[in-house]
Amino acid sequence: MTNDKGILIRNIFYMLTYAFQELRRNNYEKIAGEDFDNIYDLFAEILACGISYQLKQGLHRDYVQYNDTLSALKGKLDINSTIRNFINRKNKLGCEFDELSVDNKFNQILKATAYILLKHKEVKPARKAALKKLMPYFMDVSAIEVKNIKWNTMRFDRNCKTYRMLMYICYFVIDNMLLTTEKGEYMMNTFSDEHMCRLYEKFILEYFKRHHPETKARAAQIDWNIDKETSTVSILPILQTDILLELKGRTLIIDAKYYGKTWQEHYGKRTVHSHNLNQVFTYVMNYDCKLTGKVDGMLLYAKTQEEVVPDGKVNYNTGNTIYVKTLDLNQKFEGIKAQLDKLISYCSTD
Repeated sequence: MTNDKGILIRNIFYMLTYAFQELRRNNYEKIAGEDFDNIYDLFAEILACGISYQLKQGLHRDYVQYNDTLSALKGKLDINSTIRNFINRKNKLGCEFDELSVDNKFNQILKATAYILLKHKEVKPARKAALKKLMPYFMDVSAIEVKNIKWNTMRFDRNCKTYRMLMYICYFVIDNMLLTTEKGEYMMNTFSDEHMCRLYEKFILEYFKRHHPETKARAAQIDWNIDKETSTVSILPILQTDILLELKGRTLIIDAKYYGKTWQEHYGKRTVHSHNLNQVFTYVMNYDCKLTGKVDGMLLYAKTQEEVVPDGKVNYNTGNTIYVKTLDLNQKFEGIKAQLDKLISYCSTD
């Protein structure tokens, strides 16, 4: 199997390289030339390369608080522990102190993810062997209950920024884990639409940033075009765009969509999802608050395994246009790049 839901596994790697620049450097370069049978085989290879690189740099260390009984004072004196020692005729001091340790959440998550992949039936033996060889370096890293990981609290400073991409891979693997069997083996879903959608959005944004800086590509928030003094602003959702491009006097707002099925059907008629069209229309009309007609929108669906895909446009009387296009991910990456480059023509007065 060389694809996941109609997407070439190698293209998923290329998408990751745009989303995370680390994959274009260091140990990861050789991955692009390899073939992978499934997404978890790819993840196992990326994780093995990433951990190997991290070991050369040194595993991230955080200050961890310890409580111990020592002959000499270290850190702060633990009064209660010291009194208990004296009562028990132990001439020792109870101490509280901080020490740099590799036993922190970043390394705990790496270790947990590696063990999940080691038990995954679709990861090749060679990649499992590579991961297993790295596990002795995590002997001082404690086990973690993956269900209790608070992903939204993770922060990356300059001391742990190299972990950002690895944590993203770990999140994909762990979040896709359904349950644990009675034998202690992990069960997993296939790579979910939700995960692919996040990667798809980030890939497209970073592609335009890298290859078309003239478009000033960004993921921008749009203000509601309302009377804020008389409106209940607190009940309104945030208008967060996936990709906003500006070029030659026009603006194109792209809403990237990844679904297993791109169409909705009603009485045998195929149409695009109505809420998707309403969403991008809301972005366009609130951004074009002066009704210049120079702001357009685009629903950019990912083509997976469907033969018939959305392709068309809607011209509004205000002069704004909403395009519905499809990006074919099941082709050589050069073809994907050509399709993305062509989208620039929708963001220009020419």
